[in-house]
Amino acid sequence: MDKTIMRNEVLSVLKEMDSLTYQTRSAQITQSLLNEEQILQSKIIGITISSFPEVDTWHLIEHLWSLGIRVAVPKCHAKTRDMQFYEITSFDQLEIVYMKLHEPKPEITNKINAEDISYLIVPGVVFDTLGFRVGFGGGYYDRFLQKYKGATISLAFDEQVVPTVPKEHHDLPVDIILTDQNKWICHAQRGKS
Repeated sequence: MDKTIMRNEVLSVLKEMDSLTYQTRSAQITQSLLNEEQILQSKIIGITISSFPEVDTWHLIEHLWSLGIRVAVPKCHAKTRDMQFYEITSFDQLEIVYMKLHEPKPEITNKINAEDISYLIVPGVVFDTLGFRVGFGGGYYDRFLQKYKGATISLAFDEQVVPTVPKEHHDLPVDIILTDQNKWICHAQRGKS
């Protein structure tokens, strides 16, 4: 199946969720993530500010702050299609940019290098159990993952995980997918240790 069709079909299903279901399921995923020892030992977590129907990361970020874990969020550069992470300590350090995305204000936040991010939470729309993903189509994370060597995890609702997604030669899978009902150790399924 074509990536665009797959993306649109899954987004259509997710948008059917009512607000209470969305918040409850997001909270379950947040709790599962906060039970991950590697997350709790992280110094800096790289994470995108969510928009419905993505798994809610706003509350997750508040939990990370309360645990003393630093949070870095990406600023996308449309001309070059790359992104740079900046540490935020308050949601007041965000601005609304194109497509209603929330991104850090570089003038009041500190740049974080890729190698300083302990764990990267990679967004996506559709995933397979090997960790390959269909994103939102911009390719920003694909480019960033080329240079990022740390651990990766994706948060998703169960409906977002399918048996297989279309893959291209440059696609890099995530290590773990965590949903409200399952946890896939993708690197183990791909034969890595």
